Amino acid sequence: MEKEPEKYVCALCGYTADGRFRADICPDCGLIYWKCNKCGFLLTAAKPLYVCPECGEKDDFIDATCYIPECGGPGHVDPRL
Repeated sequence: MEKEPEKYVCALCGYTADGRFRADICPDCGLIYWKCNKCGFLLTAAKPLYVCPECGEKDDFIDATCYIPECGGPGHVDPRL
């Protein structure tokens, strides 16, 4: 019996795909999670903001999207960050 491909679902828009999203970014909404490295402010966007609206720090966002199955895969925030 053939194994069914693993399904990935974007937690932001609900898009479902067989297997991983290319570059782990949802092809439907294109949004990923960004976290301010200084204050922890979290946002979803295609690109990070230049200035954090919470603490005012400039250019200090990191990609906080989960890229491993242990934390839910794409569409989830990586709790290790």
